[in-house]
Amino acid sequence: MRLRRFSAVVAAGIAGLATTAAMLPGHPVDRPQPLPALTARALDARYAGDSRLITRAARTADQAGDTGLARALGQMRGQHFIDFNPRGGGLAVEVIGDLARARRVVILVPGSDTSLTTFDARGSASPGGAAHALAAEVHRLHPGASLAIIAWLGYATPATLSPGVLTSGDAGQGAAALRPLVDDLARHGRQVALLCHSYGSVVCALAAPHLPVTDIAVFGSPGLDASSVRSLHSSARVWAGRGTGDWIRYAPHIRLLGLGFGPDPTAAAFGARRFDCGSGGHSGYFKPGSVALRNLAYIALGDPAGVTR
Repeated sequence: MRLRRFSAVVAAGIAGLATTAAMLPGHPVDRPQPLPALTARALDARYAGDSRLITRAARTADQAGDTGLARALGQMRGQHFIDFNPRGGGLAVEVIGDLARARRVVILVPGSDTSLTTFDARGSASPGGAAHALAAEVHRLHPGASLAIIAWLGYATPATLSPGVLTSGDAGQGAAALRPLVDDLARHGRQVALLCHSYGSVVCALAAPHLPVTDIAVFGSPGLDASSVRSLHSSARVWAGRGTGDWIRYAPHIRLLGLGFGPDPTAAAFGARRFDCGSGGHSGYFKPGSVALRNLAYIALGDPAGVTR
């Protein structure tokens, strides 16, 4: 009864926001930098250039009194970024591992409320922290794996408490930015997998048709704006998981007046390969030692036999 009442309240809220949200366009986002040549020399040059941009942006934030942003940018110094832009909520694309030599690349696509300020601030619940946690788990399971990890904040994410998070407007902009990166990596001979959290799963679903990826894993998803795996028009292995402690399970999987994202991708009828995420909450999928992180590492490695279903 409690779940039905909750769903009814949320559905009513969606209906009430319909007119407002329909009038709100997705937030504009700067065009990402094109991928450099995947050579050590070209990548080192890009890393050095973006490091200088990060240093200047941190200095500007500090002078402006934005201590939170200045601290966050300070954490980014010394890391490897192939894209960075401080305007608006900011863009940041970090590389963990040897992208020049990796045979396989996994891209982490984050959800709402992600910005430069939160890129590392929430530990493994942040894109940067999640990428480092995944790298450590991959090394534990398969030392020496030829894998690079990209923490991808390549779009302006909506706020969780906003009408925008109920529509696919921002996700559409994210998908338009994600596709060229994946295409470029595939053109350079890399196998690519997508790990997509929460609203980021909508981004991945919109980018999915005929995208050259081997795996798409969605977790903590509100829905994919798609009726089934078949409607994604993808040859990839499509995985779906949700922790038993994740509040997203209470979201009504409906579409009403253009809002919402449709069926639950973890439902058997959707057709995805369901994987075990343990008892974690919405921000716990990359928590070190968790079953969710272990399974995401196997998906990243392209080893479906290692994934517990």
